[in-house]
Amino acid sequence: MTDVIKAISDASNQANSLLDDVKLSAETALGIQDPLKILPYRGYGTSEWLYVKGRVLQKEGIKTLPEDASTLENVQNMYRRFESDEVPNAQIKVCIEDCQETVTADKEGFFEAWLRPSSLNSADLWPSVYFELLDPPPRTQLVVNATGQARIVLSSAQFGVISDIDDTIVYTAATDPIEMVKIAYLGNAHSRRPFAGVDPFYSALQDGQGEDGNPIFYVSSSPWNMYDLFDKFLTINDIPNGPILLRDIELSPANLLSFDHAGHKRAQIDPILDSFPELPFILIGDSGQKDPEIYRQLVEDCPDRILAVFIRDAVPEDDKRHQEIDAIAQSIRSAGVDFLLFSDTITAAKQAEAKGFIDKSKLSAIENDTGV
Repeated sequence: MTDVIKAISDASNQANSLLDDVKLSAETALGIQDPLKILPYRGYGTSEWLYVKGRVLQKEGIKTLPEDASTLENVQNMYRRFESDEVPNAQIKVCIEDCQETVTADKEGFFEAWLRPSSLNSADLWPSVYFELLDPPPRTQLVVNATGQARIVLSSAQFGVISDIDDTIVYTAATDPIEMVKIAYLGNAHSRRPFAGVDPFYSALQDGQGEDGNPIFYVSSSPWNMYDLFDKFLTINDIPNGPILLRDIELSPANLLSFDHAGHKRAQIDPILDSFPELPFILIGDSGQKDPEIYRQLVEDCPDRILAVFIRDAVPEDDKRHQEIDAIAQSIRSAGVDFLLFSDTITAAKQAEAKGFIDKSKLSAIENDTGV
């Protein structure tokens, strides 16, 4: 069955690639291409190096919609996200202070760069990075550029946080496909609701026992097409900013069937651990999919790097999934790593305070937000 799914997936990818090439050639010949844009994603690094990523696209015309936007308006916006036309093999200049690199995008328009500026202001945790399109030339604009940011991780950081998004900080009903589609694709950043207490809890984790020193990385299996929605969701709800790491995959039925959640998340998490070898991490996820299994494997592979695993309970109380999680919890605890399955944010916050991850003075704000 696996071989059949792989064959379908490969054939689908080839067909999509061919269709994209034909569409691009036709639009170029007819002169009907849309203006170009650079979409920068938040990067991360230290005062000595930075990793940044982005994508070159034709402008999709995505609108900023209010909470009471109609279903039709939300659907149209989502359609524009997934019908975005990438610009393959584009050349981009990436600059920060005295450091400049020229990079080439892949066939899906994605590019990444490693920058090594001679010096960065250690007080600036979010330095700006400048992007400019060199090739292809602008169509209707004089210049195509953008400004992004990267999170600087200081040596004084107590720990880092790696957090899932769906059903961890925002309710998306990941265990109910029909309800999940309604929430994820028929709404917008304003209509989505964070779990109570997430904002003050994550702010407390970011502060730790100091102030704004601990980085938070958001890792999700959602596609990069959803980046702007997640970015706006964090800002609207005052949830601490951090690099948002999503997946690059065609949304064909074959790819959805063959998608490897564990493989994707490890591919995003491992470079973070490797980039900050002296920094321990707290892992936060939910019980609905494979976060517990992924985090257990991380604990087995590098137990000295993981301080704790927090899992929001996203399945019904009588679900057999709890038996699987109990076994995972025992395995993680036997490795000397704290594990907590929690239903409400204040329970996680109290455990974090007991372990010294957050300051006790922050609990009252979390209690107020959760109504406890």
